[in-house]
Amino acid sequence: MGTRLRPAALWGAALAVAGGAAVAAWTWARLRRRAAPPAARSAAADQGKGHSKQILVLGLDGAGKTSVLHSLATNRVKRSVAPTEGFNAICVNTEESQMEFLEIGGSESLRSYWKMYLPKVLLLIYVVDSADHARLPVAKQLLHQLIQNNSTLPVVVLANKQDLEGAYCITDIHDALALSDIGDERKMFLIGTHVAEDGSEISSSMKDAKELIAQLVLETQ
Repeated sequence: MGTRLRPAALWGAALAVAGGAAVAAWTWARLRRRAAPPAARSAAADQGKGHSKQILVLGLDGAGKTSVLHSLATNRVKRSVAPTEGFNAICVNTEESQMEFLEIGGSESLRSYWKMYLPKVLLLIYVVDSADHARLPVAKQLLHQLIQNNSTLPVVVLANKQDLEGAYCITDIHDALALSDIGDERKMFLIGTHVAEDGSEISSSMKDAKELIAQLVLETQ
């Protein structure tokens, strides 16, 4: 179970979207530092509380990657309006582990770095702007190219900006990204997210995303 989005997971997503929460992949719960971005971590990085594991965060520029990361790290909303020009690293602590998120900017000039870091990570978080219909084909192409040679890397797709007018729902994002074609070997999840007003508590969907990512880290290490 959990290798890909199954009909049961999509059914759960449809209910969540209808209720405004826009959360998919509820079935996962039943399944049971700042890093120096370009440099390799030292051995000391893996000492201390639990095991430190690096998670790669990718997506097109403007998808909301940085805002999502700040929300996951602080449990409070912090919007970022400027696209990441390079690398951004954030450390998130849980009771079981310390997770290092490495974001690489999504502009065309930075996408060549994506594949360089992919073999070194435990998990891929791929963020898409659910309201940017015109660029979803590009997001789809880049995602499939990224993981075509790694059939087991876990992938969490965040269908972000679900609060915007015209945003595609979870099932539409699933189809637009052709997630059914990604393969049967990997764990793959799709969650609808949004970042609310600055300073407010993160949404339930963001909390679910954080719990899911932490669980995948524990299962994969």
